[in-house]
Amino acid sequence: MEAGLHDRLYRTPSEAPAGIVHLGLGAFFRAHGALYVAEAAAEGGGDWGIIGVSLKSPGTRDRLLPQGWAYTAVELGPDGMTPQVVTALTDVLVAPEDPQAVLDAMAAETTRIVSLTVTEKGYCHEPSTGRLNTAHPDIAHDLAHPLPSSAPGFLVRALAARRDAGLGPFTVLCCDNLPENGHVVRGVVLELARLVEPALADWIAQHGAFPSTMVDRIVPATTPEDLDRLEAETGQRDEAPVMHEPFRQWVIEDRFCTPRPAFEAVGAQLVADVTPFEHMKLRMLNGTHSSLAYLGYLAGHQTISDTVADPVFAGFVSRLWRDEIIPALTPPPEVDLAAYAAALARRYANPAIRHRTWQIAMDGSQKLPQRILSTIAESRAAGRAVPGLMLAVAGWMRYASGRDEAGQPIEVKDPLAQRLAALWQDDPAATVAGFLTLQEVFPRQLREDADFAGDLTGALRTLVDRGAREAVRG
Repeated sequence: MEAGLHDRLYRTPSEAPAGIVHLGLGAFFRAHGALYVAEAAAEGGGDWGIIGVSLKSPGTRDRLLPQGWAYTAVELGPDGMTPQVVTALTDVLVAPEDPQAVLDAMAAETTRIVSLTVTEKGYCHEPSTGRLNTAHPDIAHDLAHPLPSSAPGFLVRALAARRDAGLGPFTVLCCDNLPENGHVVRGVVLELARLVEPALADWIAQHGAFPSTMVDRIVPATTPEDLDRLEAETGQRDEAPVMHEPFRQWVIEDRFCTPRPAFEAVGAQLVADVTPFEHMKLRMLNGTHSSLAYLGYLAGHQTISDTVADPVFAGFVSRLWRDEIIPALTPPPEVDLAAYAAALARRYANPAIRHRTWQIAMDGSQKLPQRILSTIAESRAAGRAVPGLMLAVAGWMRYASGRDEAGQPIEVKDPLAQRLAALWQDDPAATVAGFLTLQEVFPRQLREDADFAGDLTGALRTLVDRGAREAVRG
């Protein structure tokens, strides 16, 4: 580690203009997008400081403020830690404390991109359809008040302020794991804007840009032990570091309505169509991550690396890729899907990445439609059996009941947690029938497929009767 690296950790906040406002300043963006931005600015120049926005709580702001917004990004490889100090942030705002300050930052003439990592549930949409959920309490609030609380509400109100000031729109750059994420966010924003003011929706539709993206880097939750290890390594205490694996990927549709950093100069892929890349990643990485998370957790495994170290689960995920997921995919140009699967297996096995199954299992009702159910629906329509993915859905249902196989409580983090727990019955058929009433989760194609209900009931019965590990063994 270079001498004096952490002498720069505690510093005076930068006065450089911020070209980007980022909504949802969690660990993933600080370990992925912020690094690309900082490197692209160093390579290609430009004022690309980042104003981060926490949409819910002040915790991240409060940890970063004493450090002048600097933090350490720590690469966790099999051979140890590689830390680097990141100074891309120029300010951090907390939306509930001062929503007007957030709108002012987004509406500023210097802001050219508003990026987002607010998780699937942050878009206040129905995952099975992609449509705006107008009954969502945050959307109801945003329709009744000029100072918003939701991510779509901030986008709409800030774009309105720019139009009224005679400015063009910013580019909206979604970095969440949604299929066709730019298209989804554009649709949600236009729906909300049309409810606020139809002419505003027309202006956004004509002048705005919502490029789709695919992001990939495993970023486990930072633990107190990580802070202690980093302090021992560097001699400085950082209260807001992020941990990440060595691998990273960012595929971006080159459809901006504003200038942008030189992302391609630092390894990002600028493409005309991101769809093949996002399908590959959502289904091969996120789909198997969720499958391993639910079934691995139920089998007693705390992390993904622990789970795939179990040969029963290693064989299970290999079968998912080979027999169920790859046959449903069209590979991106010059990509070998079998080689991609092998690379994923190596990443999962990295013992330095303590990516908790419980963490990945959060918000399953928002994640399953694009990660697993879309593959199931396409495969069934093509006449292909997908028993492993059906077992993964059964694992989610068992997990969402709030009790593990030993009857111990599970802390289920999901916007539908109470509804999901209430659907669990002693009879697998009754449980499946209840879950299939969730129109916001299961697409109509599957809800109306009697054979799907029967097959899912069989998978759930196997899981209940044999336990997760033996069910996975096949």
